[in-house]
Amino acid sequence: MRRYLRLYLYFLRFSFSRALEYRMDFWFRIVMDTTFYAVELLFFTVLYQHTKLLGGWTLDQVFIFVSGYLVIDAIHMTVFSNNMWWLSIFVNKGDLDYYLVRPVSSLFFLSTRDFAANSFVNLLMAGGILAWSLIRYPGTLGSTNITWFLFLVLNGAFLYYILHMCFIIPVFWTHTSRGMVMAFFAVGKMMERPDQIFRGWLRRVLVTVLPLSVVVSLPARVLFEGPTPEKIVHILGVTACAFLFMAWFWRLALRSYSSASS
Repeated sequence: MRRYLRLYLYFLRFSFSRALEYRMDFWFRIVMDTTFYAVELLFFTVLYQHTKLLGGWTLDQVFIFVSGYLVIDAIHMTVFSNNMWWLSIFVNKGDLDYYLVRPVSSLFFLSTRDFAANSFVNLLMAGGILAWSLIRYPGTLGSTNITWFLFLVLNGAFLYYILHMCFIIPVFWTHTSRGMVMAFFAVGKMMERPDQIFRGWLRRVLVTVLPLSVVVSLPARVLFEGPTPEKIVHILGVTACAFLFMAWFWRLALRSYSSASS
């Protein structure tokens, strides 16, 4: 564990020094994500001009839900996104060999080596929006509910990475430029909406098989309704099962990988 921590600290130092060399990209990412945050909040503000409830939630509750999603998205963009962009390129060019021979987990190395320092600024901004939405909430949430919510938001960021990875791994067989990432982004839009707007089999899929609603909708429900053992076990259990599937899928994919030397 100590070796992995030292390695990640090295990744951080390298990433920050490189980000400062490309200042145009640094500021462009900040402006782009700021616009994205504004559009997400404005969308629901306009929507609530025509309704008082959406999926059983008020506008104040939806602001917290959206802010939680923005934090999760910012964590993903900061920690994982750049690395996952390059993964399919490494596979198709046979450049994955360099990472597979390292004396650390190849999944850890490939997923965390590039820390997006410019997106870190946006993570701070998203955290500020979440703090604002919690402070302005007219009701009483309670410290226990807030603590569980923040923990489950971090869990949601990890689950988001797992789901994204599961859609990239098929590149080992398809050899397309991005795997099935465009499909992930398409279905991922459902993650940005309260889970209660979905009904029947679709909602059951979104909280189990393709657990997009587990990323942030269920943590928000824990915040508003309280942390019951059933909710906590469900969220953490789904995340654990998804991680085990992703790890198995990764090992299976590596057995199908044709390296540059083969």
